[in-house]
Amino acid sequence: MSSEIKKPIFSSYMNDPNLFDEVFEAQGKTKNVYQKLFDLYGDHSIQDYVQLNNKAKSSFFNQGITFQVYGDHDTKEKIFPFDLFPRIIDSDEWEIIERGAIQRSKALNLFLWDIYHDKKIIKDGIVPLDLISSSANYLHQMIGVDPPGGIYNHISGTDIIKHSDGQYYVLEDNIRCPSGVSYVICNRTALKRALFGVFNHYKTHTVTNYAENLLEILESVKPKGVDVPNCVVITPGMYNSAFYEHSYLAKAMGVELVEGRDLFVENDFVYMKTIRGPIKVDVIYRRVDDQFLDPLEFRADSSLGVPGLFAAYLKGNVCLANAPGTGVADDKAVYTYMPQIIKYYLNEEPILNNVHTYHCSRPDELKYVLEHIHELVVKPVDEAGGYGISIGNKLTKEEIKTVQQQIKEHPRKYIAQPIMSLSVHPTYIDDSESFEQRHVDLRTFTLLGNKKEFVLKGGLSRVALKKGNLVVNSSQGGGSKDTWVLKK
Repeated sequence: MSSEIKKPIFSSYMNDPNLFDEVFEAQGKTKNVYQKLFDLYGDHSIQDYVQLNNKAKSSFFNQGITFQVYGDHDTKEKIFPFDLFPRIIDSDEWEIIERGAIQRSKALNLFLWDIYHDKKIIKDGIVPLDLISSSANYLHQMIGVDPPGGIYNHISGTDIIKHSDGQYYVLEDNIRCPSGVSYVICNRTALKRALFGVFNHYKTHTVTNYAENLLEILESVKPKGVDVPNCVVITPGMYNSAFYEHSYLAKAMGVELVEGRDLFVENDFVYMKTIRGPIKVDVIYRRVDDQFLDPLEFRADSSLGVPGLFAAYLKGNVCLANAPGTGVADDKAVYTYMPQIIKYYLNEEPILNNVHTYHCSRPDELKYVLEHIHELVVKPVDEAGGYGISIGNKLTKEEIKTVQQQIKEHPRKYIAQPIMSLSVHPTYIDDSESFEQRHVDLRTFTLLGNKKEFVLKGGLSRVALKKGNLVVNSSQGGGSKDTWVLKK
């Protein structure tokens, strides 16, 4: 450990030079962008920090900032773990991230339009037909449908890592129902309450303008003939893992939070039940999966959706954000074609690189994956939340055999990637009451509307709280940090 790391609060911090530390150089010197923060935090004792940390936990608990974890036998509600030591991204780095996130969102939107209309990218041999037709998230009901404003992925979440080479890479795109933005805003609020003074030393972009931009995006894709659209957020209900976020965003936008039972369809228009009588609904920000949206069109046993909703959508009388069928584009198998998709639709090179990815439906790549599982991360193409991931160097011989068998039985369902060395960041660990290196990633949030785009300047930095763990998802025991994007 360098003599640079000598403040009491960081006195036990072990700086592994083999990992890319975002705060300290390999020899232990504090990086320039963190120097002021390091000095400010370093003036506290670890006992001071424990008190502040407990204060932040109480704040989260009192506000109901929780999430659900689904286990094999039960469901648990947990406070979202939050670390008070923020992550800083300077303006030059952020500019690259923001341009890359917008580029991917625009390319994915054009891709979705194409595969539900002319299918030119398939006819030109860039993306194989069976990749699309075999996707569980490709909705034949959406073929030929023109979504209001021509937008499919109004809200996109892009998961980005910084590798040991110091470069940013995209791990995956999330455009079905990307979650986590409410925690970005709550993290900022909690940090300001606990340590307001630190913000006097840095010029950081706000994150509290997300809701107003989201509402503008939703209003920009209103159905034709509507002057002042009525927007709502539809939730599966209070037992959903992200219910806190659904309620938070509805409140922040000043719109109603509804469940399926609160809406009904009449003459192909959607109405909300109120004590003053029915009110027409024009735009629905949905946090309900495709198959549960409308029991007349999709799963007949769904009690979460609204009978007749999809027919109203097809008539252009209501806008659904994100559009049904977007899940085909955040299929991890489609991710492998993102460089070609960006080049095909935008005639640009990718600003953010993909992680090299093997798709097991290709025989030569399947052979390589089966032989090299011990040095790869294997992921199911249609799962989210970190579920189903196998990290090869953490598996026993028996577990490797099990994964090999699963891949052989359903090769289309799996992709594999090299085990990337995610950057690390000093993180307070409750059990040891000290700061330790932990791996982090970043989820950015991009909004696309009719002639409007927006990227939240500060994403969700997720932290793998278990030592050495590379899976950062909250459902897998991860936490988060406030993310500061600096102004120029």
